[in-house]
Order: sequence, then structure tokens, then C-alpha cells
Amino acid sequence: MVTFLEKTPLERPVMVDGVRILEDGSPAIWFTFPGLWHDVGLFHLADHRPTGVYANILTPVLFRDPMTWETLDLFLDVWLDLEGRVRLLDENEFEAAAAASVIDSTLAARARSEADAVLASAAAGTWPPPIVREWTLDRIRQSRSDE
Repeated sequence: MVTFLEKTPLERPVMVDGVRILEDGSPAIWFTFPGLWHDVGLFHLADHRPTGVYANILTPVLFRDPMTWETLDLFLDVWLDLEGRVRLLDENEFEAAAAASVIDSTLAARARSEADAVLASAAAGTWPPPIVREWTLDRIRQSRSDE
């Protein structure tokens, strides 16, 4: 499932290591894959310059119907910048959630395993999947105009 946000509404920019990766009004393309324990976001700035690829570690999405989805965010995120540097994000939030039993130990272990797999695949150059690179802003806008 590919979801396009023409203008992402944000109260404050999303930053990684002091670098703005997504800001109010920025376009974002989200890829949701049945059965996967993460989704993938292709991020841009408001001027449409790409910034990188983001993964939310989450439970596999349950598609109730085309407009109703269910999932549980597992706090960990992975960021891959345009230079190929990959980084695990929000580890402190993940640890706090696990310590407070917001997520149980089995789910925490599965989340950590998924994050490690995404990190390793990104470092090896095999993540994100090719479809993410294929769906540029131009392509998604063109597909919308074809409807």
C-alpha cells in the first residue's frame, strides 16, 4: 500500500542529529507492506528536496478495509540519509516503554530484532526495497493526475 501526504502537518520539524528531515508542509510517501514489522517513509523538505528513508518499527498492519488499518508502533525507528548513513532512533523511548510494560518482553524482543534486521539490510545496501526508490514525487504526482 502506498500512501501519499502532499503536505505533512507537523507542529515541529523532525530532526536527526541536528538535521531537519521532515517539516510542516513537506511531502512524504509511505509504504506499508502486509506482514512486515515496519513501514517505510520517503521523506522530503517542504521545498520537495528528498532527505532520506525512515522506518517505523511496528506490528504488522491489519487491513480491516481500504480505509481502516490497525497497528501498534513499537517505538524504534530507523533513519537512512541520502549519503547512506543509517541510524537507530528513539531507543530511549523504546527502553522506557519496555520498562513500563507498555510493550511486553516478547514484543520488545521482536521489535529489537526487526530494527536490527533493517539496520543490517540498510548497511548492506539491500534496504529499502526497490519499490521505495521507484516511487518518486514525480511518479506519484503523475499517477494521481492519471486518475
